[in-house]
Amino acid sequence: MSLKFSVGDLIIHRVIEQETSFVPALEMLPGLTPEVLAENRDWMRQAKALDDQDVLMLAFQSYVVKTPHHTILIDSCIGNDKPRPNRPKWNMKTDDSYLRALNGAGVSVDDIDFVMCTHLHVDHVGWNTRLENGRWVPTFPKARYVFARQEYDHWFAENAKTEIPPFADSVLPVVEANRHELVGNDHRIGDHVRIVPTPGHTPGHVAIAMGRGKDDAVFSGDLMHSPLQTLYPELSIKFDVDPAKAATTRRGFLERYCGTDTLCCTAHFPSPSVGKIKRKGSAFVCAAV
Repeated sequence: MSLKFSVGDLIIHRVIEQETSFVPALEMLPGLTPEVLAENRDWMRQAKALDDQDVLMLAFQSYVVKTPHHTILIDSCIGNDKPRPNRPKWNMKTDDSYLRALNGAGVSVDDIDFVMCTHLHVDHVGWNTRLENGRWVPTFPKARYVFARQEYDHWFAENAKTEIPPFADSVLPVVEANRHELVGNDHRIGDHVRIVPTPGHTPGHVAIAMGRGKDDAVFSGDLMHSPLQTLYPELSIKFDVDPAKAATTRRGFLERYCGTDTLCCTAHFPSPSVGKIKRKGSAFVCAAV
């Protein structure tokens, strides 16, 4: 299984925290019927996207990308020491799998120049901070943390009504340390990094495109969780804030990158998680590379 990919002048490393069963497919994808699941069960199990109990298998990972100028971490996963009572596999976790995987990519926390979050859900912000002497401090002390302004404003307003633990322990401490940048959808980092607005899963969800002059790689975040959603782009997950918009955004994204050489680096597809978008009938597949 490859954890390292090279494209254009980018070097991309997958940093896996967990790859595990998550939520039953029929529960996760409310529009999925037992008949469609049955039609796709064999290839999904073969691809390790579905377990023997029809539970979706998901990867939880970051990507570290080295451009000629910067080292960028995309989505910071689950994190340690964080109270997540609704998710036993994430609750008060204390293992060293994430930091070991980061070191395995030849990167230390001090090497990261930018942390970019596609959105601010629990499993995309967790390692933004770590516990030090009872306080949450930025894990990547030299990095600037880039948050889409629309996404940040949404969660800031929600958190003001009722505390949202991932926002309180993994986003606000970064802001308090003044390590953050709130950016618009036209934001760029150098000549290699661009934001692609992909709303639907959350109001300010973005994908991140990288490459000089063209999209050599795109990081899709939670635009899609399972390879089943490339074959059936209309299938939105139960966690999407706007399922109809998520479906429209997903099909538009797949059309945009279909037939190109752009590496699509998915957040949650099972290993190898990275592929190229190809057409299949009126839908698509993410063909592993």
